[in-house]
Amino acid sequence: MSIDTCILTTKDFTILEVMRDRRRGREDPLVPILKRKLEAATIVFREDVPETVATLSSRITYSVDGRTPDTRVISHDHLSMPMGMFLPITTRRGLALLGLSEGEEFVLTDAAGRQERILLQKVHFQPEAARRSGGGGSGEAGAAAAQAMPEPARRRPVLKLVHGALSGRDHSAAGGYKGPEDPGPSAA
Repeated sequence: MSIDTCILTTKDFTILEVMRDRRRGREDPLVPILKRKLEAATIVFREDVPETVATLSSRITYSVDGRTPDTRVISHDHLSMPMGMFLPITTRRGLALLGLSEGEEFVLTDAAGRQERILLQKVHFQPEAARRSGGGGSGEAGAAAAQAMPEPARRRPVLKLVHGALSGRDHSAAGGYKGPEDPGPSAA
């Protein structure tokens, strides 16, 4: 249960390297965490990452200093919707959790020297594991998953078009072209 080990996919490692390079020479609280993560990382291909490791877009449950657990999705950056669902790696806690395995913790120290222990309790969903199990993957696993689906599920349209939705309405009121005098969206 070492606190300075992590497993990163090649993609996650590259993202952290870019984050570190963009923050060099600045007083940024993420720089020491990035340095620790990159130096301690075991780098694996996405096909080889254990399903108990927190990667980008993983839904995880974690606790801070033994308080009430919280469940979030580790994201690349701040997302506007829905509030409170994502934990970006551009925050100290999000970055600390990236690459941890279930049961591992990461100790953060703030500028005042206070420590905060972040424990990864559970990885509920990991995109790499879902891909391997056929939940959206390609290749043999994806083909096998498609074969296992019932026929109606394979033919379900991704987008449903509703013909005549604007019939009987003024098309210009629905945001359509209003003619040659229309200044267009650049005028807004």
